[in-house]
Amino acid sequence: MRSRHRSLIALFMTQESTAPSYLRRLGVWDAASIVIGGVIGAGIFRTPSTVAERTSAGWQVLLLWGIGGLLTLAGVLCYAELGARRPQAGGTYVYLREAFGKLPAFLFGWTMALINYPGSVAAVATTFADYFCAALGFPAGFIKPVAVGAIAFIVGINFFGIRAGAWVQNLFTVLKLAAIALLVVVGLILARGHLGGALAADPVHPASAGAFLGALLPVLFAYGGFHYLNDLAGEVREPQRTLPRALSLGMAGVVGSYLLVNFAYLAGLGHAGLAASSAPAADLLRNLMGPSGATLMAVGIACSTFGYCAIAIAGGARVLQTMGKDGMFFSAVGRIDRTSRAPQVALATLGAWAIVLTLSGSFGQLLDYTTVGEWLAHAFGIATLFWYRRHLAQEPSPYRVPFYPVLPLLFVGTVLGVIVVTSIHAPRDAGMSLLIIALGVPAFYGWRWLERQSNG
Repeated sequence: MRSRHRSLIALFMTQESTAPSYLRRLGVWDAASIVIGGVIGAGIFRTPSTVAERTSAGWQVLLLWGIGGLLTLAGVLCYAELGARRPQAGGTYVYLREAFGKLPAFLFGWTMALINYPGSVAAVATTFADYFCAALGFPAGFIKPVAVGAIAFIVGINFFGIRAGAWVQNLFTVLKLAAIALLVVVGLILARGHLGGALAADPVHPASAGAFLGALLPVLFAYGGFHYLNDLAGEVREPQRTLPRALSLGMAGVVGSYLLVNFAYLAGLGHAGLAASSAPAADLLRNLMGPSGATLMAVGIACSTFGYCAIAIAGGARVLQTMGKDGMFFSAVGRIDRTSRAPQVALATLGAWAIVLTLSGSFGQLLDYTTVGEWLAHAFGIATLFWYRRHLAQEPSPYRVPFYPVLPLLFVGTVLGVIVVTSIHAPRDAGMSLLIIALGVPAFYGWRWLERQSNG
């Protein structure tokens, strides 16, 4: 009887010590949808105006979007190899931890998972609510409650696991691509056969070489977000094969969409009209369909921004969960639910913090203050590829980035250039971003001291 009791205790302890892990449930389309949804948010519906202001011809606008797409594809191919080498949740956090140690990994999590991710969710959820309320005719007082409700709804859906979250994401990816297709059709109709005018020079907006290079900044920002799939790599089926394919297909779809949309803006509004517009997507549809066109576009942008929030919450929660599992954050955050295999505590933590930022309205400054940190994270994340190639040269890798080391050097060099230009144009924001990163150093050592104290 006593031996049977011991056996039951041993069995119970074994079951308790075997922590649940993520299940690989995402296929190629799910993963590609995450790439598309993580990149295409609200930027493509507003940023083209800024790019047109800093250029002097339609062909320059398209050239910049093409250059930005090629540079981003270089980064995507690097992330494809990193994801294939380490197909687990956490993405850049995992690569930094293995290559450079726990402090750089913690600084990434400190800046991104605790500040940038929830700040992005708060900002984009507010944008979603703004367009949603505009489309339905709700007063401005409904914007914050709708934004909070959207965040809570997304967190609740993700509580049921990655499949439920992927279903929602796939739906909104299709809707945002439909909105882009509508823009392209309307632009071609408004051009009335004079498509060559889309590339023409605009004497009203002569641009210098410096302004032309400065126009690349908003383009690159609009291409950001491709790294979210790597945060979810622990739930991708056959990751060594699926991750490279999904990243490449998804990003190719984004580049194609961006080029087509910008051509539609130029064809329908002209270079001068695009540069003067504060809402080119709405203006394009309004020119053809009247006020109902602007309302329809508001629905499309609401769908696009909602889809982005779903990805940012899911990806950010996986980074938090990995930090908790490593002892770099509260241990409860590192748990994975046995039934849904979702990081429910991490999801609730990220969602709650995003809601606080939404209600306080402070997310705008947080995003400005972490822009440099975000791009530094991309640079250092891809720099880990050099460490893997040197220290694990014999490790089999199912996918290797082509033209190594040219592509990673090109991307890292471009990102560092973006950081320098950003620091020149916005020194206060860049300084605050570096200060936030620096504050992570005492936080790291303080957290480790608390961990040692709690463990005796």
